[in-house]
Amino acid sequence: MPQTSSSPSPDGDASRSGLTPAPRLTLARGDHPETDLEVKRSHFLARAARTDTEEEARAFIASVRSAHADARHHCSAFTVPVDGALPVERSSDDGEPSGTAGQPILEVLRGSSLTATTVVVTRYFGGTLLGTGGLVRAYSAAASEALAAARQVRIVSRDVWDVRVPVADAGRLDAELRGLAGGAGAGIDVEEAIWGATHAVLLVTTGDADDAALLAQAVAELTQGGTAPEPAGSRLVELPA
Repeated sequence: MPQTSSSPSPDGDASRSGLTPAPRLTLARGDHPETDLEVKRSHFLARAARTDTEEEARAFIASVRSAHADARHHCSAFTVPVDGALPVERSSDDGEPSGTAGQPILEVLRGSSLTATTVVVTRYFGGTLLGTGGLVRAYSAAASEALAAARQVRIVSRDVWDVRVPVADAGRLDAELRGLAGGAGAGIDVEEAIWGATHAVLLVTTGDADDAALLAQAVAELTQGGTAPEPAGSRLVELPA
């Protein structure tokens, strides 16, 4: 597949701009509805997908190409994060005049602030030439429609805490903390209760330092200082955008 890259690195591998240690705004996995934009009888079928690696991006492009094997062009762009480095961005005009398809799709991706995302626009030629300006507008509009149709998510880091209490007190503490999570402490979430013979451990996550302080205060008050949340690492979670 012909590849073009904007702002190539010295070795010509991929364009890179801005550090992206982990995705923050991206698409929900498995959700890539197809949109159909008609311009002067040409049909621009567009799909967007969550792709966390370059291999996933290329596999998605190949799957769209296979699904529409009779189409003339399958133009694409993707951006994928790299831990501790710059994101990889690539685009392809796939036979369209240089700069009229892949680069406009990539610019739409950049403007959306999405990462770990691939967009493919398949064109069925309608018999009327659109010119370079017309192609840029059509591919840009098709990419925008694909991203608007796909469900977006935010990926955030949450701290995990273990709250260990006697079994006799666990049910009440669980209920109180779950009630807190739906109120002022919206950044507090009781994910699981693990019950043992004498003690139970509540797995609780918090969003920021204020949430963690509120959790510590609540646990101290509810147990009369008998226990405190113990740090148990962190995890990435997906939330609706």
